[in-house]
Amino acid sequence: MILGVYWYFKFPDHLYDYKFFKFYPGYGGHADNPAELVAKVQVENLSELTVKLKALKSHYKDTSLHLNIGVNQLIISIGDYLLFDFHFQLALEIEELLIRENAIVIDSSAPFTSQSSRTFLPEKEKFKNIEHRFIQMVGSDFSQSNAENYAARIDCNLPLRYKQSLINDLAELCKDENLNVFYYNDFDFKDHCNLMLFFGNGRQTKDSIQTIDINAFGAKVRKLTQNYPLHFGHFGSFKEYPLQGPHTVLMVDEAYILNKK
Repeated sequence: MILGVYWYFKFPDHLYDYKFFKFYPGYGGHADNPAELVAKVQVENLSELTVKLKALKSHYKDTSLHLNIGVNQLIISIGDYLLFDFHFQLALEIEELLIRENAIVIDSSAPFTSQSSRTFLPEKEKFKNIEHRFIQMVGSDFSQSNAENYAARIDCNLPLRYKQSLINDLAELCKDENLNVFYYNDFDFKDHCNLMLFFGNGRQTKDSIQTIDINAFGAKVRKLTQNYPLHFGHFGSFKEYPLQGPHTVLMVDEAYILNKK
C-alpha cells in the first residue's frame, strides 16, 4: 500500500505544467470516478509511438496507462483514485516523447473514432484487505498546491500516565515500518486521554516510492496492547473528542500534509 500526498479533486497547482495533458478531477460519492490526466493527440506513426509508450510505462510499475487508438489519433489516459507525484511525472515524460514525435494537440471536443485500445496495468496490486478493524484509511482537507493526504488513522484511549511512552513506542514502530509521518490529536481529561493517531508518508516520486505493509503495521500496533492498558475507540462523550492538535512526532513535506489555517 502507498500512503502519502496525492491529488484527486484538484490539480497540483504550481508543481506541474503540461502542453498535451489535461487534468480531469475525480468526483467521489455516487459518481465514483478516478481522477485522470488525458492527452488527445495526432501523430504520424501510431504503432511506433505505442511501443515507446509501453517501454516508458515500464519504468512506472505502480501506474496504469490506457491508450485509445484511432486513425493517426491517440487518447492517452493516466487515471487513479489517488494520483501521486509519480503519476504526474509519467505524464511529463510522455509529453517529452510526444514533442520528439512532433505530436499535435487535438481539441478534447473534436470527434474521435476508436479502432482499438491497449491498457498497461500496474505490475503489482496496490491495495490489500485490511485485517485490523481499528485501522481506518482516511483522506484530508486540501493543503499546499491542493494536495490531499492518504493516511492510516487509529482512534484509541488509555490512562494519561502512559500517553507519552505509547507515543514514543509508536514513533519507533513507524521507523521500522517505513512510515515517516506520524502526528496526532488528543484530549486529556482527569487521568485519561483520547487519541486520534495518523500515520503516513510524504510526496511519492518516481525514484522514492514508499510501500507499506499495512497489516504488518497493524499487527505491531495490536501487540502494544500487551504493554499498555490501551483500548481502541474513544472514551466518554463528544466533549472529550480529541480535537487538540495536531501534534507532530515525525514529519516530511509538512506543507503538503498539514493545513494549519
